[in-house]
Amino acid sequence: GLFLAAVGRSRGLRVVVADLLEDRVRFATMNGFADKGVVVPSLPAAKTMDEKLQASQDLAEQIKGAHVPGGGEDEKVGEVDAVFECTGSESALQSAIYACKPGGKVLMIGMGHAVQTLPIAAAATREVDLLGVFRYAGTYADAVGLAGSGDPSLPDLQRLVTHKVRGGESIEQAFKLSGTEGCIKAAFYWE
Repeated sequence: GLFLAAVGRSRGLRVVVADLLEDRVRFATMNGFADKGVVVPSLPAAKTMDEKLQASQDLAEQIKGAHVPGGGEDEKVGEVDAVFECTGSESALQSAIYACKPGGKVLMIGMGHAVQTLPIAAAATREVDLLGVFRYAGTYADAVGLAGSGDPSLPDLQRLVTHKVRGGESIEQAFKLSGTEGCIKAAFYWE
């Protein structure tokens, strides 16, 4: 998600990230990966599908209502042209549909549960395109080329690696670090 945000910024797009974890949002905005970050709350446990969809719609409104840095008092994120949904979470995908402007696109990048309930009527009546993306197919060469290009519009990609471990005996440690607060990416180095 962060590399995708960096690519968007390098292409001149306004990038807004939303995440449950404040440290990840702060990292994205402080390190130039995003223009705006929104910390979203965990959604309350819903008993019915209508409650789930309403919670996702409320979350989309919270994101759209976030203030844009440097903008006027009334300048808000608003409806977005496209959402790159990188988590695969059902509620995030639902919120993505509600956050898009009419005619917008939701790119489903994250791999979540195989079966999810989505507000298809909201997508259809507002003509929001849902696009599946097999996220790793054919992307490595372009990503490596971009990362090594020295493009000054990219943020410092080396900052993505927040933790380093060395040696074969540290493999388990690297995986454990990946799930901890403050860890963006743990890199493993063979010695």
